[in-house]
Amino acid sequence: MKQAMLTDEKLILRAPEKSDLDKLYLWENDCEQWNVGNAVAPYSHKQLWDYIETYVADIFVSRQLRFVIEEITTKKAVGTIDVFDFDPVNRHASLGIYIDVDSRKQGYAKRALTMICQYCLEYIGMHTLTAMTAVSNEDAQNLFKSCGFSTCGRLRSWVRLGDKYEDVIMLQRM
Repeated sequence: MKQAMLTDEKLILRAPEKSDLDKLYLWENDCEQWNVGNAVAPYSHKQLWDYIETYVADIFVSRQLRFVIEEITTKKAVGTIDVFDFDPVNRHASLGIYIDVDSRKQGYAKRALTMICQYCLEYIGMHTLTAMTAVSNEDAQNLFKSCGFSTCGRLRSWVRLGDKYEDVIMLQRM
């Protein structure tokens, strides 16, 4: 039997569920990670509950998708992977990934990124996927490059880290 596209031997990428609320609350409110996204203030349980309740799993409607990365044998949520800024005309989107601190360095990010790229390129018919990461985040750059992304640009002083600004590397996969 052919395996589902959003599953491999270890992980499944699935829609957020009500049971993910507490994990999402911790991850979204990890202020040490805000510099890799656009968060500037904490989310409430209600905001995240409302997001889960109203989640639209149609990228052509919502222009974004969020998947929870779940380890199959333990049923443990180990992170999230997002497809956002979807442009249905030109068929491109950006990707973002978060792995729980206790679940890092176990290969989950590469597995999830491989699956989401396959899904976006083969199923949705994306032409291009992009990602942006701070210059200092070599782990993220290496992750994306290991999944077929290449550096395509640099934005100067793009992200603020405390009282300093850092360049961002743009990566692209076609």
